[in-house]
Amino acid sequence: MDNYKNDFIDNLIFYRTQKKMSQLELSGICDCAKSTIGGIESRKNFPSFELILKIAYALEIHPADLFLRNASQSRKEVRNFFDEEVSVKLKEMVEKRFPLARCE
Repeated sequence: MDNYKNDFIDNLIFYRTQKKMSQLELSGICDCAKSTIGGIESRKNFPSFELILKIAYALEIHPADLFLRNASQSRKEVRNFFDEEVSVKLKEMVEKRFPLARCE
């Protein structure tokens, strides 16, 4: 069960920062205290079902998205894949096609 709670909190932080939303802004939309959001994000508290729905609405996501996986981890995996594999292959293709061009 703790994995779901940790994923929820990681996703809450991830989606909130993606929206460039402060804890204060999120708390205003959710009609709760800033300390409530802060307590959740610091892993001291866990929201009620009603607050989970309000948070999802405020972040414009489905409530399940807060629990399914760690969205920030998935993003890191994609970024690592691009940095380690795709960009290297792309550089090789450009150097092969345009031998005088240098990709740096």
